[in-house]
Amino acid sequence: MEIPAISLKTIVLVHWILTVWACSFPWLPTSYVLGNVSVLAVGVWAIAQRDSIDAVLLFLIGLAVTILTDIVHFGLYYLTNANPPDLFRFSAGMAILSLLLKPVSCFFVYQMYRERGGEYNINFDLETSLDSRCTTDSADSTLLGRRY
Repeated sequence: MEIPAISLKTIVLVHWILTVWACSFPWLPTSYVLGNVSVLAVGVWAIAQRDSIDAVLLFLIGLAVTILTDIVHFGLYYLTNANPPDLFRFSAGMAILSLLLKPVSCFFVYQMYRERGGEYNINFDLETSLDSRCTTDSADSTLLGRRY
């Protein structure tokens, strides 16, 4: 069974609409809005640069991080009044729906990352950067006045 292709534009648009609707009642802090909108801005960057692996990877990481921050925001700021206003219930429902769709979006964004040439395992290339700092060359050792 083949995985259906979902456009990156669709993912960004759906999460943008849900974020706007989630903020229609002022129960979430500004950090929720800034976090989600900044991740969506990275998603727009990934749309604009179709061949960029880095843009899709940063969008994927941002979506994964906002899953955790959304859970913290909901746990801290969810109102537990006996009779909340209807607009609050709609806003909270859209925020929760956005949170539930984020793992699915991460899956599809990861598939796009693979299509653009990304690896299965995300490699931050720490070994190469350490090796380049630790290698001594004859030119480097003569700068110190010593010969190795």
